[in-house]
Amino acid sequence: MSDKDKVIIFDTTMRDGEQSPGASMSLEEKIQIARIFDELGIDVIEAGFPIASPGDFEAVTAISKILKNSIPCGLSRASKKDIDACHEALKSAPRFRIHTFISTSPLHMKFKLNKSPEQVVDAIKESVTYARNLTDDVEWSCEDGTRTDMDFMCKIVETAISSGATTINIPDTVGYTIPSEFTKIITTLKNKVPNIEKAILSVHCHNDLGLAVANSLAGVSAGARQVECTINGIGERAGNAALEEIVMAIRTRNDLMPYITGIKTELLSKASKIVSNATFPVQFNKAIVGKNAFAHEAGIHQDGMLKNRETYEIMTPESVGVKKTSLVMGKHSGRHAFKEKLNDLGYAEVTDDVIQTAFGKFKILADKKKHVYDDDIAALVDDSMILDKYVINLKSLKVFAGTGEPQKAEMTLDVYGEVKSTSETGDGPVDAIFKCIKVLYPHDVKLQLYQVHAVTEGTDAQATVSVRIEEEGKTTVGQAADTDTLVASANAYLSALNKMIIKRKKTAPIEHETQKMKGI
Repeated sequence: MSDKDKVIIFDTTMRDGEQSPGASMSLEEKIQIARIFDELGIDVIEAGFPIASPGDFEAVTAISKILKNSIPCGLSRASKKDIDACHEALKSAPRFRIHTFISTSPLHMKFKLNKSPEQVVDAIKESVTYARNLTDDVEWSCEDGTRTDMDFMCKIVETAISSGATTINIPDTVGYTIPSEFTKIITTLKNKVPNIEKAILSVHCHNDLGLAVANSLAGVSAGARQVECTINGIGERAGNAALEEIVMAIRTRNDLMPYITGIKTELLSKASKIVSNATFPVQFNKAIVGKNAFAHEAGIHQDGMLKNRETYEIMTPESVGVKKTSLVMGKHSGRHAFKEKLNDLGYAEVTDDVIQTAFGKFKILADKKKHVYDDDIAALVDDSMILDKYVINLKSLKVFAGTGEPQKAEMTLDVYGEVKSTSETGDGPVDAIFKCIKVLYPHDVKLQLYQVHAVTEGTDAQATVSVRIEEEGKTTVGQAADTDTLVASANAYLSALNKMIIKRKKTAPIEHETQKMKGI
């Protein structure tokens, strides 16, 4: 494909995206985001609005110095002071872009700017010319472009290009347009502006009507060759066009949109998580990067996926950096998916009777819980399979806690028929208890979850403790209830540990366990 088929990806996550309520980012977070964006292959990174605050100026300056591939950009209003701030912040970069804008709709010119159309035209000439004297990469935007008179827009776009603008951006600032209308706007500019070929047409769409991505792609199909967007679609009000959706739509439907981007799509999920950690969580059903984007719960869908993944997936999870498809187990899941899940969890050799029993328990549990995790399923199967008694049992426990002295636990366990005792201190009573267990039965597992839930109200409430541990990719969950939370904690950990021992027996003879217990 030629350069005419290349769509430039202009990211404004750290400028427009940061304007989302609650999305303010620290300098360190912006630098981290800039590094992954540079690696991702984003063409232009709008790092901020330098005149807006000292923090924005500092961020734009810092980011402009670390980018290796992407072009740094700063935003400015149509004023020399703003443009000078942009230049000062960006001048250390070998190449950079100044992005200047002014409102052009009748509503904005009258009530926001208090300027006549003629005054706006003069401001465009002056600001773009001034910026072009500082860099040969100048972008100009007509704010509220989709509510601007079309004849006036053609005139001001021609003026901006004549004054030195190399990119002309048409923003749907308030998310007002629809794809057919936006197509007409871009087509009209292509046909009626005599010097339009001297600049790249760009689109910047907001999502107030949920059409930001659709409008952006309509603009590209009509001739725009730059899309302004943000990771996770964050931005003012309902947000911007989502970068990941734009890129994957072009990649997935290349038959209808024969364009290319320079984005390394396998890094999209990673970039999304970094931005999310700095701002706010992504909704589960968010396209491309949401938790459920490659998750299937309905039994019919799961059955189809197991037979051929293309039945319900139009792209692979690996293509956006997700490890694999997730068959989410819930009340809508069928026996086929349940059996496949058991295979994934290492229960390939279980009998049909065990599967049937565990599946019945699973359906009952799924009606009670919103989320049935792999560990829940493993626990159901383990409970269905256990024929032996636990080999490690709590005999006695005393805990010393309070201020002034280290927290200490004294414990006695029955380990493979041998009674053992120890006393250990820890960072809190629970830590001391778990240390005792590790001393009496040496093992090396990772504690993934420790959770306490009060079953009833009051100071005499019974506490249910859940513990999840992991060893070499295998996980087990233990639960225990007691009016003494610390006793429940010890028994929950021991339950998980006993289940882990049972799992080990599938691949290791009992002699191995005995030797491990004796420290051989």
